[in-house]
Amino acid sequence: MTTDTSLLSPLPAAEINELKQHFRAFDTDNNGSIDADELRTVVNNLGENISRVKLMALINEVDIDGNQTIEFNEFLTLMVRIRSGSAKKNGMAKIIKKTSSQYQVRGTDDRTQHAFSETEKKAFSEHINFCLGKDPVLQKLSVVPIDPESMDLFSSVRSGILLCKLINAAVPETIDERALNIPKKVTKNLNIYEIKENQNLCINAATAIGCKTVNVHNTDIIEGKPHIILGLIWQIVKIQLLAMINLKNHPELVRLLEENEELSDLLKLPADHILLRWFNYHLTNAGSERRVKNFGKDLKDGECYTILLHQIAPNRCDMTAMDIQNQEERASKIINDARDKLNVPAFIQPSQLAGGDKRMNLAFCAQIFNTCPGFFITEEELADFADLFDDDDQEDSREERVFRMWINSLGIEDMYVNNLYEDLRDGVVLLRLEDKVEPGIVSWRKVNMNPKNKFKKVANCNYAIVIGKGMKFSLVGIGGVDVLNANKKLILAVVWQLMRRHTLNVLTSIGSGGKKADDKFIIAWANKVVRDSGKEDSSMRSFRDRTLANGLFLMDLLATINDKSINWELVTSGSTEEDRAANAKYVISVARKLGCCVFLTWEDVIEVKPKMMMTFVASIMHYVLTKNGGGRGETKR
Repeated sequence: MTTDTSLLSPLPAAEINELKQHFRAFDTDNNGSIDADELRTVVNNLGENISRVKLMALINEVDIDGNQTIEFNEFLTLMVRIRSGSAKKNGMAKIIKKTSSQYQVRGTDDRTQHAFSETEKKAFSEHINFCLGKDPVLQKLSVVPIDPESMDLFSSVRSGILLCKLINAAVPETIDERALNIPKKVTKNLNIYEIKENQNLCINAATAIGCKTVNVHNTDIIEGKPHIILGLIWQIVKIQLLAMINLKNHPELVRLLEENEELSDLLKLPADHILLRWFNYHLTNAGSERRVKNFGKDLKDGECYTILLHQIAPNRCDMTAMDIQNQEERASKIINDARDKLNVPAFIQPSQLAGGDKRMNLAFCAQIFNTCPGFFITEEELADFADLFDDDDQEDSREERVFRMWINSLGIEDMYVNNLYEDLRDGVVLLRLEDKVEPGIVSWRKVNMNPKNKFKKVANCNYAIVIGKGMKFSLVGIGGVDVLNANKKLILAVVWQLMRRHTLNVLTSIGSGGKKADDKFIIAWANKVVRDSGKEDSSMRSFRDRTLANGLFLMDLLATINDKSINWELVTSGSTEEDRAANAKYVISVARKLGCCVFLTWEDVIEVKPKMMMTFVASIMHYVLTKNGGGRGETKR
């Protein structure tokens, strides 16, 4: 495609300015071009997932000069072709049209333009009011309630306090709120440093619960960038709404097992797939021939929702919505029925339901399920699956969560782990993780990227074990079949060694002075910086040192970054179990507040789990060695 200047010249200046604002909806860093990461963000905000190959194909449609980015003149040429009808109907033209309809532009001042979804802003404002509207701190600071019709949402998150509380609403106790910087007086505002600390805490805690924060940094939220804020809020809300949709919390979900399917097949399904099965289970029992395969076009006419609500509560929800011809009015009736008759705290807007908004429909389905799933399991049926519902080893369960979140934080393209044991069974994820830790170590021609049978999966797993042994990992007695069979302890052992190697590789590259980093290297560094700060009596012997349980040495280590960020009145001697727990919760949140991305639980601290203690201290070391460049939460990652 070449630039046709004769097409551009007739456009009036006002229209070109409007198109510039549309361009800024994509060009998030305002550098005058749209790259693959920025285009991916827009596509994700539209509720779509896309591979890197397809992403580059979209760019190549428009990219005239071949620099793999889209400049404004290229964007403008495409817009003219769209209007003249000469552009391809799919591809970039389709993305442009979707953003044009979903995003509106507002100016917060004469210099800044922001692009955002008006209906999404309203929906999230209503959800936050429902979840946090009565929070005494937010009320005192006049942060809530948020006016859904205003721009309040984007200013209400500036201090970081609201987002941190939203994270705790999604995953309780993720953040020790004592670590938050909160104005002591309503009339006093936080300074910019205190705000940045809150935002660091928010971003690092969001990462720890499974949010993708690669393109999020504290200044984005402070400056009120709508697409960043809405994207982060959506991830937190999604985690909140889907957290309970699993077999542990709802054993009745075993009813969704399909013919010739094992329970492990159901276990590995992500929550959104389980929701679709649940929806179709009720459609089938209602005698409907309709089936829902997605949260977009299959739901926009409202028929499936109407059947679902009637099937769940036939005495409260009728079928009269289908008598309404106008699709948006029908959607309004469905939403009101869910709210008024089933007490579903729905925040989806009628235009979003009728428009097939995938994110909002997913949220609405999850809210219906969480409020009224509409089926149960008998004690006799439950007995058949007793082994499934036995409590897992708590330590293994904590490690699984920590390792899973660490993997997701690496930003490996087109890869997100929902269940560590199940998602690694075909070997592909494990191989991609090994290649991330040691780039180039995997010969991809030997890998079955889409293994359909057991033999191909075992071959992948065997290859992953071979590579692990080549990396000098301790894998005695571990074979590919153990990974295929989801042997929990062996999988944890493999992933831990990968996490440790990745951590040491990073430290070696940035601060070892040519010396290979190891446990002794990290311990010696930690003891030296604490001793140099004047606390000569504070030290650690090893990552198994039982004195670490009280959290005091860890707090001293963090104090070397910024002593003023710690409220020492909250730090106890750690002499009782309760005091040790309080210190551990506080020290983790302080670390995140200062900019360290840590993956562990407070139980790991008081139990002095050497694996987790090593990664915790290493994360602090990594931050200190790189803080001149901004650190996590300060710079794009």
